[in-house]
Amino acid sequence: MSPPLASRIALVTGASRGIGFATARALARAGAHVVAVSRTQGGLEELDDEIRKETGSGATLVPLSMTDTDGIARLGAALHERHGKLDILVGNAGVPGPSSPLGHIDLKPWNDAIAVNVTANFQLIRCMEPLLKACDAGRAVFITSGAAHKAPAYLGPYAASKAALDALVRVWAHETASTPLRVNLFSPGPIRTRMRATVFPGEDPMTLDTPEQVAEFIVPMCSPAWTETGKLYEYATRSLKSFQPPA
Repeated sequence: MSPPLASRIALVTGASRGIGFATARALARAGAHVVAVSRTQGGLEELDDEIRKETGSGATLVPLSMTDTDGIARLGAALHERHGKLDILVGNAGVPGPSSPLGHIDLKPWNDAIAVNVTANFQLIRCMEPLLKACDAGRAVFITSGAAHKAPAYLGPYAASKAALDALVRVWAHETASTPLRVNLFSPGPIRTRMRATVFPGEDPMTLDTPEQVAEFIVPMCSPAWTETGKLYEYATRSLKSFQPPA
């Protein structure tokens, strides 16, 4: 029997570590050919080694900063030329931004958080939508955070950018609801990642679930069998919710 994602092309951003790394591996094990995007070449090479060990074939590695919007456009053109389609988009790349009161944050780190967490995903949508619509069952999953509606103190750039991402993805889901493309959000909650450790250095990481555990829930959302769109999956509660404003 063929793997469930055989012949599928999956683009994963932020694939050099954490949730992106684990999701890329899980998608490859499910049969997809992974196009792994990250600015960290070493992490991408480590990912390729793991995928080759597990599946016998490698990934397509794309060393690219998500702030390079022209590079994202070139990637879309290259995928069109090579594959003519894109089956799966996992928008995982993100930065935490500074942990500081809003009045103490300079404009540059604010702009940096918006560039990676929002603008890069907007550019991905612009450049990858035609490719996702060119296949029979395009699937897009964007990694969000509870900070988008909880608005925790001292995490303003992160919370604001994730709220903007949520709105962006909601709009796209509404715009594509009548097409075969399915667009959803995934909120992992507290997970044992390097980014989490930088924001909460006093937290014991061994009390948290791993990126590998999270990835097992993301992969089904990338499958042609997944029919929901415009939903938020919360890993912490294992629940699927319609897009609704917070109470």
